[in-house]
Amino acid sequence: MRLGFSIGTLGPVAAGHDAQLTLVREAERLGYDSVWASEGYGVDPVTTMAWLAAGTERIALGTGVLQVTGRTAIAAAMAATTVDRISGGRFLLGLGASGPQVAEGWHGQRYERPLAHLRDYVAVVRTALAGRPVEHAGPEIVLPLPDSRGKALSMTVSPVQRPLPVHLAAMGPKAVALAGEIAEGWLPIHFPPEHLAETMEHLRAGAARAGRDASRVEVSPMVMAMVDDDADYARDLVRPMLALYLGGMGTRQVNFYNRLAHRLGFGPAAARVRDAYLDGDLGEAMEEVPDDLVDALTLCGTPARVRERLEDYRKAGATRLIVGLNAPTVEDRADQLGWLAELNA
Repeated sequence: MRLGFSIGTLGPVAAGHDAQLTLVREAERLGYDSVWASEGYGVDPVTTMAWLAAGTERIALGTGVLQVTGRTAIAAAMAATTVDRISGGRFLLGLGASGPQVAEGWHGQRYERPLAHLRDYVAVVRTALAGRPVEHAGPEIVLPLPDSRGKALSMTVSPVQRPLPVHLAAMGPKAVALAGEIAEGWLPIHFPPEHLAETMEHLRAGAARAGRDASRVEVSPMVMAMVDDDADYARDLVRPMLALYLGGMGTRQVNFYNRLAHRLGFGPAAARVRDAYLDGDLGEAMEEVPDDLVDALTLCGTPARVRERLEDYRKAGATRLIVGLNAPTVEDRADQLGWLAELNA
């Protein structure tokens, strides 16, 4: 099982691009196979990856993830092609449907039939990346527009990788099956290894439906990681970010990370975290995240426990584990990268 490194967005520690580059170069030196950047309110991961491409040599550069209502499929294909070319063939296109709060509140697009939209979106991206004239008549995307002056166009440049890998963020059974059916990779987030192993059946079912070999689909769980001899200290460092995901990444009605916690048996605690967060009390929200929920959703604790959990992920079917770091300084995060590499060896 390989390791990837998620730098997130422009977070409170690695807020400067120089700090990000320092950490990514260290990950590359340690043998991490990929670095991933997420989309945030004001941060574009494609631009970040383009910048990192110039400062690195071998590490793959992934979006984790692009929200598909935020740009057209053609715009995503052009961005992917550009970064793949300037990086010498190192780009990984991670896509996700996100949720209604982001789609409707931030991008002004209706969050309706997200999986149908995602299927159409990937099909258009693939057609464009292949250099073919883009014609698509799906339930969500139609190109060119019928009864218009538009015509089918094709890209004049091609990516280095053929095909360029597409990874889908997916949490629910139908979304995971879609990843198995149409993508080169699956990006689950906050999945404990036990839940990952159970959900693999949906990935295999989707692959079988499309006549594909499920073993060829990269499985890259994204988890927050913190290794320390003091397990309580490690938990406390990841607890604020868990409170954000469980409480702030959605509405009271629709929060996919909160739903995951419910499915894992932490429903009452997850509801309390959500309510406290949305009521504006971040301190209470963090206090409502119990230790066993932290242990389930993160790669957190003593070196012995983290080594054991890494092996659990490997046995569950992960081919790559993408770690996000919450250590308080850039130097601490660099140390974490080294510790995790050693524990995964």
